[in-house]
Amino acid sequence: MPISAQFNRPFPEQVTFFRNKLNLPTTRSGQITRDQNDAAFVVAGATKADLLADLRGAVDDAISKGQSLGEFRQQFEEIVAKRGWTGWTGEGSKAGRAWRTRLIYKTNLDTSYAAGRWAQMTDPDVVRLRPYWRYIHNTIENPRQQHQRWNNLVLRADDPWWQAHYPPNGFGCNCGVETLNERGLRRLGKDGPDAAPNDGTYESVDNTTGEVVTVPNGIQPGWDYAPGQTATERAIAARLERLGGVEATIARQNVAQLVDAPIFNRFMSGEIGGEFPVGVVPTAERQVFGDDSPVVLLSQAARQANPEISANDYRRIQEVIDGGEVYQPSDLARLVYLIIDGVTYRAELRREAEAGSYYVTLFKSETDTPPADAVRLR
Repeated sequence: MPISAQFNRPFPEQVTFFRNKLNLPTTRSGQITRDQNDAAFVVAGATKADLLADLRGAVDDAISKGQSLGEFRQQFEEIVAKRGWTGWTGEGSKAGRAWRTRLIYKTNLDTSYAAGRWAQMTDPDVVRLRPYWRYIHNTIENPRQQHQRWNNLVLRADDPWWQAHYPPNGFGCNCGVETLNERGLRRLGKDGPDAAPNDGTYESVDNTTGEVVTVPNGIQPGWDYAPGQTATERAIAARLERLGGVEATIARQNVAQLVDAPIFNRFMSGEIGGEFPVGVVPTAERQVFGDDSPVVLLSQAARQANPEISANDYRRIQEVIDGGEVYQPSDLARLVYLIIDGVTYRAELRREAEAGSYYVTLFKSETDTPPADAVRLR
């Protein structure tokens, strides 16, 4: 289904993609680019948590309830008036407000729709039955010539071309992709998939880093990625350290949400591998722990090695870190002890420089005490 058909037709994968995002305050446009948008909800210039939460709610309503631009615009203006936000309109003209709200509305709806479609179309059963993707050009006003030339281009679903050309391919792009089986391919007069076009590249300055980046012709800078490709629940959790590192308070809120969410139960069951963020080192204690990165990760290896520790036990790690006594044994680890309901929880934190995070192993016992040679730090 083309992206232009999304309005008033929300579907579960689209809503899930948006709701898996983490709120991230930004001071200007361009701080978050490309696939970072799979993990973060941003509104340029919105830095206060309550304002960002309200704006996110308005966008969620637009996506999940199929609201029109007019309905979204009214809700948006009510929010900024209530929160006293004056930095969202530039010069504050009526035309500027209309442009800004349309940009926020359409960009979030288009990318969430594209990401939801990506999740649907890359389902292994769908790929097996419909292994081809067809590019569909849908722009009505001011069509992009390059996008017009891609209309009816058919490639295999796993063709690398889609990594940078999966639409939308710029602000306002209405292009989409549909899946095809062998019969659909023949109806287009094709005996097999097309050859991926090589349309060349151009150079653009990355607004985030100031670096010169190479972008495929026909793609607007920052749009040379496939929305939703990296937006698995695991990928969102893995990128929390990078996104949340902007502000420890935001990181703490996001970790708490993830640990309380069903995704953590899936991690605990072994369905999701890798590591999972379970805590944040308080800002005042980072010198004690020896580094500035705040996020504490639980690895599957540590979880599997201690099967007696439950999900609810791990949900107490933040409480242990915040309120426990901190000791340093003879090696570089940190041991944190806290007695809860008569049980001593011991969190062992180890810094992994390459990973850029702390890793935790949790134990509980009625008799656990610090080693005799451990130095108390807090």
